[in-house]
Amino acid sequence: MIKIQVIGHLGKDCITNAVNGKNVMNFSVAHTEKYKDATGALKEKTTWVECAYWSDRTSLAPYLKKGTQVFAEGIPEVRTYAKNDGTQGASLTMRVLNVQLLGSGQRNENASPASSGSFGSNGIPVATEMSEPVDDLPF
Repeated sequence: MIKIQVIGHLGKDCITNAVNGKNVMNFSVAHTEKYKDATGALKEKTTWVECAYWSDRTSLAPYLKKGTQVFAEGIPEVRTYAKNDGTQGASLTMRVLNVQLLGSGQRNENASPASSGSFGSNGIPVATEMSEPVDDLPF
């Protein structure tokens, strides 16, 4: 299996659709990488990944807003299309297996705890931190 991972910011709000009786959440993630070219000048390169998260649990959709930072992992899919000049083009999309909210687009430090969390491929929230201390440690 080939798996890809991306950390970046959403370029637009998530769109939820029903396709053949199944729910899909579509969103795009932009990852910007900074590097120096041969002359030493600082450059930026942005890669966009179109994401499709097939899940019956669409409770995550309201949190997937433009500017929100996310971590997403999934399986790559290549789609071909006809360009305006008649040639064939290809784009990379990702069938999302897991997505995790990393922060808000507004960089608000007073954000509520409900604005971040992890969701597995079945749409069920995944615990990211312990809520109670464990007192029965073996050492």
